[in-house]
Amino acid sequence: MSDPALLSATEARRRIAAGTLAARDVLEAYLDRIAAREGEIHAFHYFDAAAVRAAAPAAGALHGLPIGVKDVLDTADMPAGYGSPIWDGYRPRADAAAVAWAKAAGAVVMGKTVTTEFATRQPGLTANPHNTAHTPGGSSSGSAAGVAAGFFPLAFGTQTAGSIIRPAAFCGVVGYKPSYGMIPRLGMKVMSESLDTIGVMARSVADCALFAGAVARFDLGDPDAKPGRAPRIGLCRSPVWDKAAPETILMWDRVATALANAGATLQGRELPETFRALDVAHPIVMNGESAAAMGWELAARRDGISTVLRERLEWGLAQGAAALHAAQSTFRQLQAAFPAVMEGLDVLVTPSAQGEAPEGLAWTGDPVFNSYWSALGVPCITVPAGTGPNGMPLGIQIVGRHGDDRAVLAWAQFVAAAVG
Repeated sequence: MSDPALLSATEARRRIAAGTLAARDVLEAYLDRIAAREGEIHAFHYFDAAAVRAAAPAAGALHGLPIGVKDVLDTADMPAGYGSPIWDGYRPRADAAAVAWAKAAGAVVMGKTVTTEFATRQPGLTANPHNTAHTPGGSSSGSAAGVAAGFFPLAFGTQTAGSIIRPAAFCGVVGYKPSYGMIPRLGMKVMSESLDTIGVMARSVADCALFAGAVARFDLGDPDAKPGRAPRIGLCRSPVWDKAAPETILMWDRVATALANAGATLQGRELPETFRALDVAHPIVMNGESAAAMGWELAARRDGISTVLRERLEWGLAQGAAALHAAQSTFRQLQAAFPAVMEGLDVLVTPSAQGEAPEGLAWTGDPVFNSYWSALGVPCITVPAGTGPNGMPLGIQIVGRHGDDRAVLAWAQFVAAAVG
């Protein structure tokens, strides 16, 4: 039998349900890959092979499928460190709601994946499986690297600026940030109330839909189903196009040609100038709300916060309540204005990141091509779109209206098929 770890999650699930593949064989295939490469990838904050083997998965939509859980989501049977020495050894009493629903659907938690410090700043040791001299991106570093390395077919990520889309693009996998609020956040170490969103990573769009639908208890359809028509796509370079790397500029033309050849109706569609207000509003909201959320750490364990994060939190506090409330109001105004930008279109297509994953592990890359969409609370999906000059993956991002996740996933699969 071929290696079960090479199967998509949807295909593995189908075979397990049909009785032609044993869930135990799937689990062992992924454990073999972890044993072979974890020493160089460092995707896990916590991993216990014996505990994984002892798990008895429930029957359900994810029966027997291994998952990685980003270490800002609580797990009752594993420690939660949140990427910070302050929380080393902490053992939550309950699973985060998203983890609980995944387990109820039959998923097997392989371990806790590495996150940057509180899913914001200081990176961990995780390396990019395509070239371990390069970052996997962040803050969902271990989840993106683990899917790319074949440690699990599905993983949780979270996004405040670009922490799902960017690492997924850097690691050559599919990343899906749902509409804000679709997946419940109870049991997550929330930093920014207005921004933090739980999402998923996988090797295909359909796998993302399967996983996210199971934990959100929402029917996201079958993105692999052939659509009845071609999509109407807005090509949105975005207001930060001047920051695109040369490989992204080349990819952009290649993607546009591929989509036209696949039959999509294309038109340029940029965000109105008023949306540039998010350049100021996003950092005020992100850092101001994060500082408020970290009241205990700032008061009781200030020295345990990295210098770079402490500086950002102090900056957020220094902006004051009036500036924070004004920035939150900007979010609400532009969220209300975004549907008009999408008039006559099914989705926007826009870059996932500046370019290839940067070399080195000290920096996870700039979320400049992600923060607008995070602030707008809309669904975003990145799919692989070739490689750059150093042979590292590139991604292209599909964006849609808030709450239109099912359609956005379907059109993302159209894009993936066209550019793949």
